[in-house]
Amino acid sequence: MVLEDFLEHLQVERCYAPGTVDNYRRELGLLARHLHHNGVPSWPEARTEQIQALIAAEHRRGRGPASLRLLLSASRSLFRYLLREGQIQANPAQAVRTPKLPRRLPHVLDVDEAKVLVELKARDALQPRDQAILELLYSSGLRVSELVGLYWRDLDIQQGLARVTGKGSKTRLVPVGRAALQALQALPCAGPETPVFPGRGGRPLSTAAVRLRLQRRALEQGLGKRVHPHLLRHTCASHLLESSGELRAVQELLGHADITTTEIYTHLNFQHLAQVYDAAHPRAHRRRNRD
Repeated sequence: MVLEDFLEHLQVERCYAPGTVDNYRRELGLLARHLHHNGVPSWPEARTEQIQALIAAEHRRGRGPASLRLLLSASRSLFRYLLREGQIQANPAQAVRTPKLPRRLPHVLDVDEAKVLVELKARDALQPRDQAILELLYSSGLRVSELVGLYWRDLDIQQGLARVTGKGSKTRLVPVGRAALQALQALPCAGPETPVFPGRGGRPLSTAAVRLRLQRRALEQGLGKRVHPHLLRHTCASHLLESSGELRAVQELLGHADITTTEIYTHLNFQHLAQVYDAAHPRAHRRRNRD
């Protein structure tokens, strides 16, 4: 009865999608069977170590981190509901360690691909704006939300700087490359209080519109990759770190609160170095030939 009340709460009060409710029903059914098998007659008597034991057992059975996170999320939500209802004094699932997801390395363009992308061939009415968008994303590593939030008052063309507002409404100054400055200077400016990239009605261009423009330009330029704003942010960070080795500087440029977020680009560069080694080093050639 408790489980059904909780699932109804998710569907009616929290407006969870039917598929999510079904997933929670399945995962909590598994937890209920595990608790019953271990002599726990009701939800309020569940303990942290019992939930941790189920996570460990499911891991041994071959469930991956993402799947185990769903099981743990459902468990935490149920006990949070029971805590709110006054049926328990503490959430036993809260202290259970969350399985770590494998860290995926970001995709990036190589230098030649980035050059092809930003040097637009088509000379149409939107070319100056799209050129400035591409150059700015690549030169300064902006998030797409930071790009569309730029107003002319935020740019210091003489100093080559832009003031952007990132996550948590934190502002930072970022350098703007020479090619990006030239592209920006080719745009019309209606005043300091107007967006650099206006859309309909003079409002800032939408992030969706920027994504569509990048996809179209990538096709026109003959790139066989899916191009999106964050790909250019990754590419900027990777190329800058590869050429300078200054991890802290890249962290400041990107506006990462934690340097461990930036460190992923060092793994990316090591992967690239390993590929170069395998392709070019005489010892690597000799080893492959023996194999």
